[in-house]
Amino acid sequence: MTDMREAAERPQVSEPAPGPFPPSRRLEQGGLIVFLVLITVALGLVVSTFLNALLWSALAALLFQSLFHRLLRRWPGKRNRAAAVTLLIITVAVVIPALIVATLVVDQATGVYAQIRSGNISFAAYFEQMHDALPRRLQQMLDSAGFGSFERAQASIAAAVSSSASTLASRAFSIGADAAAFLLAFGVAFYVTFFLVRDGEFVGPAVVRALPLRPDVARRLSDKFVSVVRATIKGSGVVALVQGALGAITFWLVGMPAALLWGVLMAIAALLPAVGPAIIWTPVALYLFAIGSVVPAIVVVASGVAVIGLADNLLRPILVGRDTGLPDWLVLVTTLGGISLLGLSGIVVGPLVAALFLTGWQVLTEQRLAAEGQPVASH
Repeated sequence: MTDMREAAERPQVSEPAPGPFPPSRRLEQGGLIVFLVLITVALGLVVSTFLNALLWSALAALLFQSLFHRLLRRWPGKRNRAAAVTLLIITVAVVIPALIVATLVVDQATGVYAQIRSGNISFAAYFEQMHDALPRRLQQMLDSAGFGSFERAQASIAAAVSSSASTLASRAFSIGADAAAFLLAFGVAFYVTFFLVRDGEFVGPAVVRALPLRPDVARRLSDKFVSVVRATIKGSGVVALVQGALGAITFWLVGMPAALLWGVLMAIAALLPAVGPAIIWTPVALYLFAIGSVVPAIVVVASGVAVIGLADNLLRPILVGRDTGLPDWLVLVTTLGGISLLGLSGIVVGPLVAALFLTGWQVLTEQRLAAEGQPVASH
């Protein structure tokens, strides 16, 4: 009783009521944010030369993380060994074949260019053959539309296509133009990939936790990031490679020159929805029909429709499904814009930016609706 009475007689010290940060604390917090923004921009400028290399290192580490964990289960505690073997597999299965194909494509492209310069390949003559082989009414329609001759067709097409198309082509085929810079970037990417493969499972969550976002929002954005990257590379990339390989085999069977070159172009076109590999094999089929090679033309059309065209429908659901949540028109626009801005890295960055943009605005809309007491659709 005495203790209770003494406790009651002691003056009660009230705890300070929660409130906003004092001015000094807000100033310190604002200063930290300004410092982080400035130092982040500075770091971006310092590593800007190797941004593409770092991007592809992160993508490779993300895609091959499951392989690393499989090897780690084989060698528990040997993270360096598992990461080194993963890198070796990436080199043998991806890097070396890509370099071989690139060398062959450059060789075939050089041969085609030499034949064009020498006059052995004349697009004007091919155009005239195709034009003359068409029905009279269709010829009149083309003539009235300004496609009566190769020169007029070329001028009309050039006027219709924006300058970004030429930028797209030049960016897509300028890989390794500076051999020293390419080798340096490749070495940096190779080196960084090792550490990202080895420590990626710790780096990723740490980055997500450091984001100045609510944990559920940060996780949702990171999940979208992973799904779009895997859909673009593991899905669209693999499907494009398969379609390009099928196109190259088809062109080789019908005796088209530089079949590998056209197959690579078909693989690039296959990355673009609503365009696809048909933009390559359709003109080839028309040309073969025009010059009287009916059987090869039928083979090209049959392969394009029944084999190449169905590869996307069969493989994409198996690889990643159709859960990226991006409409085809947005994928097309962002992929073209990304390639025009960043080169081949834009194939991934373009759709990724679009997906994060849509997800961010969807989160903001859901938060506003929840604050207003309105029902929020499940995502």
